Amino acid sequence: MIPKGKLLIIGGKEDKGEKDSEMEKKKNFFPKEILKLLAESKDERIEVITSASSEPEDMRETYTKVFNEIGYTNFDFLDICDEHLHSDFHFKRVEAAKTVFFTGGDQSRICRSLKQSVLTDLLKRKYQEEDGFMIAGTSAGAMCMPKIMIVEALNGDAMLEHDIELDTGLGFIENCIVDTHFVHRARFGRLAHAVILHQECWGIGLSEDTALLIEEGCKATCRGSGMAWILNARQIGQTNTRTVKKGSPIYAENLKIHILGDNCKIDFNSDLFQGVNTVEQ
Repeated sequence: MIPKGKLLIIGGKEDKGEKDSEMEKKKNFFPKEILKLLAESKDERIEVITSASSEPEDMRETYTKVFNEIGYTNFDFLDICDEHLHSDFHFKRVEAAKTVFFTGGDQSRICRSLKQSVLTDLLKRKYQEEDGFMIAGTSAGAMCMPKIMIVEALNGDAMLEHDIELDTGLGFIENCIVDTHFVHRARFGRLAHAVILHQECWGIGLSEDTALLIEEGCKATCRGSGMAWILNARQIGQTNTRTVKKGSPIYAENLKIHILGDNCKIDFNSDLFQGVNTVEQ
């Protein structure tokens, strides 16, 4: 079944209108570009879930300011914990939302609160059946969306056996593994390690202030001022993942990589890549 909803996965540190000389130097930089994708009209209901953060009030203050600046008029915040999972109040709030947005923090906190809950079941149903419904997440809020989630890994010079911890995420998308702050925190090795271990999955590495908008469950468009790195391990040749000793380096042959910039597209079902014409007129 083709989902009628959309996913918006953001690499963290999405532009919120702060002064940033590096961003302003980038060609075609538009302030708050990614956050403007959360709703098609300013009065559509946005529920912001702050469960990943240890400081939800700070998240509330930050996003209230930027959403007001964008012009959103219908949003509120939910800090969902275990005792709220079966609350009719929270269920009805999510049920009425057009967009549900997971903030950053710790992806494991989100999954402890929501995995195998009625709210997650509701989100999956709305994503499958409701035209235009969006599930969005930034940083940890993006990493928790797939079926397989990176919990922690070492960022060393080599991929070492047993240096990565994976867990099940919320399962909104089946065949991808997401990593965020990808370039700024040098996370290529850990995402490569994850997809080498799970060769059926695409690896999505998102730079900061960069997002993938996924429609129909597989058609992704890159948006933002940075890059999206797409890793494909399905045609790997030689690798030692099954025989390597604990603490020893892992190698792999023929790992395939796409690099997407703003408005580049990729279809995760067909591997069809579409770049953007950048010739000056």
